[in-house]
Amino acid sequence: MTSPTNSGTGITTVYKVTGMTCGHCEGSVSQEVSAMAGVTSVEAVAATGLVTVVSAGPLDDEAVRAAVDEAGYELAGRA
Repeated sequence: MTSPTNSGTGITTVYKVTGMTCGHCEGSVSQEVSAMAGVTSVEAVAATGLVTVVSAGPLDDEAVRAAVDEAGYELAGRA
């Protein structure tokens, strides 16, 4: 498990999401996580199952889990 890193433009956190298989999956996860307060960018990659989130401040893992669940996928934890 990795800790969030502060890149100067925000805090970057990488999560492992299971169930993503295509570009539509990536878009669904990105859309739900992007809607969270403080999130400035999201990159979801179905091939690796990794979702990279840049936010203004630390994110609550349970809030991220809820957003991923809403998209129809499962948050396995931080990568």
